[in-house]
Amino acid sequence: MSAAAVNEMEAEAILAEPNLIAVGVRGDEDRRRRHGTKTTFVRVLEVHADAVPSALPASASAGEIRVTGKPASIAAAIAAVKAARAVAATTAVTAFSLADLLDLAGGSTGGLTDLAAQLAAAGLEMVAEAPIDLLPDAPATVRAARDGGLQVPRLTVHNAPQEARVRLAALARDVQSAAGGVRVFAPLPRVTSIAHPTTGYDDVKVIAMARLLAANIDSIQVDWPLYGPKLAQVALTMGADDVDGISPMEGVLGRRRSPIEEIRGNITAAGLEAIERDGRFAPRGQ
Repeated sequence: MSAAAVNEMEAEAILAEPNLIAVGVRGDEDRRRRHGTKTTFVRVLEVHADAVPSALPASASAGEIRVTGKPASIAAAIAAVKAARAVAATTAVTAFSLADLLDLAGGSTGGLTDLAAQLAAAGLEMVAEAPIDLLPDAPATVRAARDGGLQVPRLTVHNAPQEARVRLAALARDVQSAAGGVRVFAPLPRVTSIAHPTTGYDDVKVIAMARLLAANIDSIQVDWPLYGPKLAQVALTMGADDVDGISPMEGVLGRRRSPIEEIRGNITAAGLEAIERDGRFAPRGQ
């Protein structure tokens, strides 16, 4: 673990700290200790499990093909993976939420291991996301998927109140300790409460807290389309070092307004070095 790692009590104090700059300095120092100024991002082409195309768009340059949606059955999940693998060529294919796969397997970790083995045989490399707040036993569930031959490199949070943020960051740390194989943790929820929305001030403090508490996970990730370029840019100065969900489309709005130029420009403007990676976490086009 990093020398700057904190415990749960210290993490709660970080979220309660009114001095945002002080919090940001702590998160950024630990991020730079690990990665220097290097900041990775991945271009993702999402395809729905019910409508995997027979060919990829000519203007797409994706480092990851991600199959989204909950398949209606195990057979449908296998068919979607085979279809995505057929059009992806050498591009990494990820698919599904681990919570949805557990449900398809009847809630059994043994059933999940069997399902993971079937999906791996169909050509799946990695589960797209593991929403730890939706898993009844997150370490055991991640371990079961890995036992079946699937990587689970990305832990996410689906929907959690502010008071659960420290508990979930600690859970991400514990999943890594128990199961291993985690490359990134995205601590900001994918669904937020309409009645009690968070602020950007709250969100970037969560980034810093997660960087310091989940110290055994290499990267903290922020979602570009979900949280927007401006918050993502600030998050990169608070402890995040990986950006997910960049559009793979090129040439649609002209070079200067293309997604690849926008993400590189935002990272560079934050004083950081932009490095594109693929879905296997390897540098792309370097």
